[in-house]
Amino acid sequence: MTHPQQLHFGIKTRQSDPYEDILRTWQEADEIPSIESAWLFDHPMPIMRADPSGPMHDGWTLLAALAAQTQRLRLGLMVASNANQTPPQLAKRAATVDIISHGRLEFGFGAGGSVEREHTAYGTPLLKPGESIRRLGEACEIIKGMWTQPVFDFAGRYYQLKEIYCEPKPIQKPMPPFIIGGVGEQLTLRVVARHADAWNFPYPDVEQFKRLNGILDGYCAEIGRDPALLMRSVQLIIDPKEDVAVTRQLVQSFIDAGAAHLVLGLRAQGQGIAHWLAEEIIEPLREGAAR
Repeated sequence: MTHPQQLHFGIKTRQSDPYEDILRTWQEADEIPSIESAWLFDHPMPIMRADPSGPMHDGWTLLAALAAQTQRLRLGLMVASNANQTPPQLAKRAATVDIISHGRLEFGFGAGGSVEREHTAYGTPLLKPGESIRRLGEACEIIKGMWTQPVFDFAGRYYQLKEIYCEPKPIQKPMPPFIIGGVGEQLTLRVVARHADAWNFPYPDVEQFKRLNGILDGYCAEIGRDPALLMRSVQLIIDPKEDVAVTRQLVQSFIDAGAAHLVLGLRAQGQGIAHWLAEEIIEPLREGAAR
């Protein structure tokens, strides 16, 4: 995980676009030093449109392919869903991507389970929010154990597992960094405080971000953790058709509120889009922070 007090920018691409277009954008971003990371998500069908029948590449499969064809970018899913697969399956997939990428994986992780039509279509259980978040906490323990222990058993409230192990283990030691996404202030942020290297906030509401940031600080204090060592991350959608100055001001407002890890999701794709993002958004903000 990069330093929590410095600015770090990443790019997030649309999985509904053709594979060749996504690959071109990632390889373009791989050559731009101000873009430090690249991201996908973990939904098997479109979630932002009323019509669920559109194209959507699988997140883990696509991430592995892109990991093999880039050299520098940190990379991950924002976020992998604990509701779409078991924790041991997640641990194995993530470890494999870390190996393919030569140690560049950022393990974005979340409870998942909020889109009913995905679970109806793919046969995974749609859980109540409280249970899904408690499962997330147990899953963090299982995955960390698989990445750091030769073999172990786990007896939790939701998962009972025998002789689980992960070989080969991730390249990064002791493990790839955890970035946990979510906004539940009673349960999710407690899991973040205990298990995450970074917390990701997924909405363009800076006042809510500030409020939850304060709550997260309190949960860190309760368990004796220095909140300054927990990086604060934000996802924002960037549309090149909108006023660039307004877009920069939105991102700056989150930086002023404490966000140091900015994941900028593109509402467009095409030749040169990563250069546009770097030149129009990222580099002016970096220059402003340096003054």
